Amino acid sequence: MPHATASDGVRIAYQVRGDGPPLVLLAGQANNHHWWDGVRDDFAGSRSTVTIDYRGTGESDKPHLPYSTERFANDVVAVLDALAVDRADVYGTSMGGRVAQCLAARHSRRVRALVLGCTSAGGRHSVDRGGEVRRSLSRPNPVEARQALLELMYTPAWLATHPVPHHTLGDRSMPAHARRGHLVASDAHDAWDALPGIVAPTLVLHGTDDLLNPVANAPLLAARIPGSRLELIEGARHAYFEECRDLASPLVLDFLDQTVLSR
Repeated sequence: MPHATASDGVRIAYQVRGDGPPLVLLAGQANNHHWWDGVRDDFAGSRSTVTIDYRGTGESDKPHLPYSTERFANDVVAVLDALAVDRADVYGTSMGGRVAQCLAARHSRRVRALVLGCTSAGGRHSVDRGGEVRRSLSRPNPVEARQALLELMYTPAWLATHPVPHHTLGDRSMPAHARRGHLVASDAHDAWDALPGIVAPTLVLHGTDDLLNPVANAPLLAARIPGSRLELIEGARHAYFEECRDLASPLVLDFLDQTVLSR
């Protein structure tokens, strides 16, 4: 598996599939590139998809260093440099959407178009998931905690017909220090002041029944990023991109195609 080397020497594993203009897919917190396994083929026909294993996950190095969404964004730049890709479309979901915000705000010339899914700006301007959700995820019984996460990601109807595998529940190979680092990175994210500086055409996507990252965050993001477009997927939970792929993936591709024509 190829690796890029970040500015601090950490090796970042990446994966490339398909042909066409590059589309970077950024996964959620404490997940590696397998987060996208259920939908990656949706983009392969017209895009060259680029995924990464965040530092601390998968085949990337797992340093005992501070983790942050800004550092993850810098790692994406290192991967783009290794691939000799000057500009790419970027689709980030959950914490990956936070990383994508940093990438688009701090490295604007590298992002042609931006899609932010089931994410938030972070900080005091974001809508918190609430105590009940947090308690359900911190149950001492790991089986119960995993089931609670499953039910936040997917609807019961979808789970009934898709029992296994589930690629969005975290990288079980992560060491404890890296898992804590990812949690700190996501919790510390606050891009509110930087969002108005995003110049890439932006689509904000969210499921209306998302409790893990409340849907109220979506219009806040869309209002903060100049000229952005908001699309809500009725009845979807946090993993809208997988459960509602027949709707979500075409929305993303249509948006990216439209930005080609308008620029």
